Amino acid sequence: QVQLVESGGGLVQAGGSLRLSCEASGRTFSNYAMGWFRQAPGKEREIVATSSWGGGSIYYADSVKGRFTISRDNAKNTVYLQMNSLKPEDTAVYYCAAGLHTRMIEVGTSLYWGQGTQVTVSS
Repeated sequence: QVQLVESGGGLVQAGGSLRLSCEASGRTFSNYAMGWFRQAPGKEREIVATSSWGGGSIYYADSVKGRFTISRDNAKNTVYLQMNSLKPEDTAVYYCAAGLHTRMIEVGTSLYWGQGTQVTVSS
C-alpha cells in the first residue's frame, strides 16, 4: 500500500508560479511511475504529466507543455510539479497518482491517488 499526500496549492495571479509536492509512504517510492492529474469544476479529469520510476520517460499534456515541469526526488519519496506562467484555465484540483508504469497512469488505472490540492489562478 502507498499513501500519497499533495501540498503546495493556493491562489496566484495569472503569470505567477506554484510548486506542488506529493509525498509517498508505505512502499519504496522508486518502484512506481508517478503522474499528476487535474479536474476543474464541471470538467472531466485530465492528465497533466507523468514520470517513469527513474525519471527518464516524461510526458506532458499539450496544454501545459513548456510551462510545467514534473520531477522527482526518490530519496525523499516526493514528486513535484513546478507550474510557471499560470493561466486562469489552469484552475483545478490537482491530484498525484502512482502506478507500475506511466501507461497505466495515463489510461486512468493508477493504483494510488492523493487527496488533491486546489490551485486557483485569477485573471
